[in-house]
Amino acid sequence: MLPVSPITTSIFDLFKVGPGPSSSHTIGPMKAAFDFRERLATLPAGQQAHADAIHVHLYGSLSATGKGHGTDRAVVAGLLGWQPESTDPAALLNLLRDPSQTYAIQIGGKTVALGPEHIHFERVRYDSPYHNTMVLRLTEQGETLYSEEYYSIGGGFIIRKGEPVVDPATVSVPYPYGTMAELKAQLAHHNLPLDALLMANEMALTGRTRSEINHRIDQLLDFMHKAVRRGLRHNGTLPGSIKLSRKAPQLYRQAKGMGQLGPALRSDSFLIFLNAYCLAASEENAAGGIVVTAPTSGASGVIPGLTYLAKHQFHYDKATLRSGMLAAAVIGFLVKHNASISGAEMGCMGEIGTASAMGAAFLTRCAQPTGSILTIEAAAEIAIEHHLGMTCDPIGGYVQIPCIERNAMGAVKAYNAFLLATAGSASKQKISLDAVVKVMKATGRDMSTKYKETSEAGLALSATEC
Repeated sequence: MLPVSPITTSIFDLFKVGPGPSSSHTIGPMKAAFDFRERLATLPAGQQAHADAIHVHLYGSLSATGKGHGTDRAVVAGLLGWQPESTDPAALLNLLRDPSQTYAIQIGGKTVALGPEHIHFERVRYDSPYHNTMVLRLTEQGETLYSEEYYSIGGGFIIRKGEPVVDPATVSVPYPYGTMAELKAQLAHHNLPLDALLMANEMALTGRTRSEINHRIDQLLDFMHKAVRRGLRHNGTLPGSIKLSRKAPQLYRQAKGMGQLGPALRSDSFLIFLNAYCLAASEENAAGGIVVTAPTSGASGVIPGLTYLAKHQFHYDKATLRSGMLAAAVIGFLVKHNASISGAEMGCMGEIGTASAMGAAFLTRCAQPTGSILTIEAAAEIAIEHHLGMTCDPIGGYVQIPCIERNAMGAVKAYNAFLLATAGSASKQKISLDAVVKVMKATGRDMSTKYKETSEAGLALSATEC
């Protein structure tokens, strides 16, 4: 029997390039604002002529922590016509720096105003199916001429209210699946390795050739590793009121220096290298640098750190790294499809928990040429299981504390999940990935909104001590 709702997400939708610090608060709103700009350009000339301003209303955690995440700057950037992958991070950080500045937004032949006073961080409860909601309005003397409502659902994915829902049955992939059980059934029925099934589906979804897909995966890895290298070089403090000092360069120097010491300390250097790589990418994200959502910007240190380690410490070749990325992607697909990767929906288990599971799958696939799906599933399940209930409570709304160190911890858990899964018989694992994702979804539903990206509880209340 074919799955009722097959996964039709592309690897290039899951792994997106853009500026930090948050995929749901930065990349998503930028994409929504850009889409709104494009729609305004198609309005009748008469309607455009009467407009004098654009107003943006942010709700949920977009309002609660949007300032710290740079949501207001992202919206301005999108309305100016900027897109995430091509955005200059320095230019983005300069937006709204002068509170008196008003930006001229071009709509057809008309220019309308947008300034800080037009961006509203709403504190009232808004009736919406998603936590992160934004409403954009084209106005004349405050009266709405045209509006759209958008939802930022994590990982840079957005939904426009009223947009036709794509019927999965109309999207054809050769090997449809919606759960890990269905994926395993497809692999067994067609006697296919995981790489081949995922590549065939990706080719059908994107229309790209195998060579084009491999080239783009290589590009994504390059973007990730550039973020790591930048982070290893940059010292100083991160933007924002916390004034958090970067740690990655110091850790990296420490790890390199341990090579001259005794065997016990040399073994510790492995973990310090991994920590340095993850912190480096996460600190670049916190600074608003270009990163890759993996699956979100808040979790954009785990996969880059592990892949950098795999390339430079384990010396895996490009083909092996690509296979690992495909395995990581399928875990991200399954969580997104059956639960959520959004911190506003799931807390940090949706972000770091998913990234850790993806990292565990990556390591397992790279280490095993045959790519046993049972072992990959076991590694991913173990990683998610030990992130269940993790809150998202960033201090000051910045993706810094506890987010940066949490990326390093998620990578270490991924490595341990890989060790645990490959040390025993994966077929004897008692909990399936599908089961733990179901538990994850229920846990996220039960978790108080105070612990889901709103900075209203938990560590966020320690802001006065920073």
